[in-house]
Amino acid sequence: MIARIIAVIVATVLLCYIVFAAFFFKEAKQENMCRDLVIMVKDSLDKHFVTQTDIVSQLKRADLNPIGKPMKEINTHRIETELLKNEMIANIEVYKTPSGIIKLEVKQKMPILRVIGARGNFYVDNQGSTMPVSRRYVAHVPVATGYVEKELATTDLYNFALFLQENDFWNHQIEQIYVYPNHDVVLIPRVGDHRIILGTFENFREKLDNLQLFYEQAIPKMGWEKYSIINLKFKDQIVCTKK
Repeated sequence: MIARIIAVIVATVLLCYIVFAAFFFKEAKQENMCRDLVIMVKDSLDKHFVTQTDIVSQLKRADLNPIGKPMKEINTHRIETELLKNEMIANIEVYKTPSGIIKLEVKQKMPILRVIGARGNFYVDNQGSTMPVSRRYVAHVPVATGYVEKELATTDLYNFALFLQENDFWNHQIEQIYVYPNHDVVLIPRVGDHRIILGTFENFREKLDNLQLFYEQAIPKMGWEKYSIINLKFKDQIVCTKK
């Protein structure tokens, strides 16, 4: 009788162990699989160059969509490298969580200048690299037109646009930049019906400092409509053409 009771107890314990082990290893197997992909696009309320749908589509095309794959087989570096091919993305971080989730933190590029010219239509970002124009979003930045080569756009024009972005007065004043074949530059302001001949970008800060002083001292007396051209090409001189 006692032997029978012991046998029943052992059988019950063994059955419980089998059920528990099956459940445990099933859960462990599920936890080792990627069960979700979470994408966080920073500054998405301000800029709309990249969406979650864009990122998922790119991963699927490259056969890098992690959902349903074993976590140990997911190469986060490969995912980062693939997504950085998107010229709208400045930086991306991909990491795994213990709960079987792959998380992506995406930082979009920040355009500071748009180029519309014979050599192309593109943005220059705040790191000096180019990015394509988006169909879904237009950035409100100064526009450079005329004879703009990509090399000029990512060097002298980039430095000038960066200066505008960091200077409240000129950022609100300069609307368009026109580049001639000889690299002479004309600025079109938002306020006033005149054109500003900058010449080359050499010493542009000094030229604009002189012009700002002229605005502060002469414009209150003469008015914005007095001149059609303000020429800054000559060192330490401002030559004005009246209408």
